[in-house]
Amino acid sequence: MFLTISTTGTPERPATDLGFLLHKHPDNAQAFSTSYGTAHVLYPEASVERCTAALLLEVDTVALVRRGKGKGRGGAPDAALAQYVNDRPYAASSLLAVALSAVFSSAMKGQCNAKPDLPGQPLPLRIEVPALPARGGADLVRKLFEPLGWTVSAEAVALDTEFPAWGDSRYVRLVLESAGELTLAEALRHLYVLLPVLDDTKHYWVASDEVDKLLRAGEGWLPDHPEQTLITSRYLARRWSLTREAMQRLELVRLAEADDSEVEQIDNAVEDVPYTGLPEESAETEGTARAEDTGHADVPEGTGPSEGADALASPDPEGKHVSLAVRRRDAILAALDAAGAARVLDLGCGQGQLVQALLKDPRYTEIAGVDVSMRALTIASRRLKLDRMGERQAARVKLFQGSLAYTDKRLKGYDAAVLSEVIEHLDLPRLPALEYAVFGSARPKTVLVTTPNVEYNVRWETLPAGHSRHGDHRFEWTREEFRTWSHEVARRHGYDVRFTPVGPDDPEVGPPTQMAVFTLTAPKEEKAA
Repeated sequence: MFLTISTTGTPERPATDLGFLLHKHPDNAQAFSTSYGTAHVLYPEASVERCTAALLLEVDTVALVRRGKGKGRGGAPDAALAQYVNDRPYAASSLLAVALSAVFSSAMKGQCNAKPDLPGQPLPLRIEVPALPARGGADLVRKLFEPLGWTVSAEAVALDTEFPAWGDSRYVRLVLESAGELTLAEALRHLYVLLPVLDDTKHYWVASDEVDKLLRAGEGWLPDHPEQTLITSRYLARRWSLTREAMQRLELVRLAEADDSEVEQIDNAVEDVPYTGLPEESAETEGTARAEDTGHADVPEGTGPSEGADALASPDPEGKHVSLAVRRRDAILAALDAAGAARVLDLGCGQGQLVQALLKDPRYTEIAGVDVSMRALTIASRRLKLDRMGERQAARVKLFQGSLAYTDKRLKGYDAAVLSEVIEHLDLPRLPALEYAVFGSARPKTVLVTTPNVEYNVRWETLPAGHSRHGDHRFEWTREEFRTWSHEVARRHGYDVRFTPVGPDDPEVGPPTQMAVFTLTAPKEEKAA
């Protein structure tokens, strides 16, 4: 199989700088051993004006069969001859992608010790692949490469030029051109991922480390690619568990980019405070511990721990101060009790306070905590002492990572789902995705949604006018806005909805937290259009 990379240059920036970038001298023909053959690097032309590097991969078909152990087309178990007579030595595939990574590893990383500034400079590039298997045809090739800034020519290869009536094969002659918009490292990473994606197969077993490889090579372009799902699924050989993990990690990257922050900051869904094991009701800062609400309380920024907790607390009938977080959890438990739920989802479980409370009641036979943050799930696991939990108790609870921006089969079949202080942490354009994932796909019989009531903010003297209760809140709704959204969701998905206040119900501005209780009334096929 064969691939060429060409660039043009000027006396000020000669095209032969390509040799520095690839770490391969244009005057030498070099050979490199790979697991399945020999990779040759040579330069058909090398001048100031134009330079072309060629990668020729000679595949050892016997080694491919022996190491393939019957996996994939390299060792097809249905026909002994097909193990030796196939397209693997000629068509660009994962074999060529691995060779690119091995032979041009420094170039892919954007490293050049001789000329450190060179890797960051975009180049006019032309890449040619004479035989590229494309499951999806030329249209898919364009869909994959054009969003990345390439001008794409994908000419279908006839099955047999002597018999045009037989039509085209699944191979294309690919030419990619970029007028100085991409760096060489970006181009190589595109090829490394998309060659096996187009071939839709791999010559080796796809393990969990492939997710890391995909995210490294896809950095800077895969999170926003319109064909992200297809690319991820095919690259990971359609292994659903790996695909889901990769999509969730890509979602963290997307959120981080949208917030102009680091992924680690997005994944830190809880404050960096060790879990003490004390009852939350006795902790001064109990309100700091809820949820995908990224683990932050609805405490005005700038207040100290005690001040913030007092700001959210109000006396119960016995005169004791009870924080809003405790009142919110009590309201949720009462609503779940009234619904007769036995199998409960805590969507955005954070540190696991609600999960912990549910585990204390034997009526709840299955409890699942879901959060986008692995750090939050780790702390929740410590809080629940899962590693020391008895077998029967452990069978009732599970924690797993998930993004509510996507449908998930694991969320189906539950009696109730809780979204406590979650929706206000999503950008408004992403709410429809959450709505469908919960109400349209998972469809539990009961859904509880709590969110801050922005009208109540005026009752907190420490909260500046016009500020949200927490810096991560993308919006805070009035009672009317929340009711309008809830009624629309209920209408679209076949639910009834009622509302209940959480915390002291101020006659002028209402309660600090508002809760909607959705009850399923229509089967999926009968829900309102």
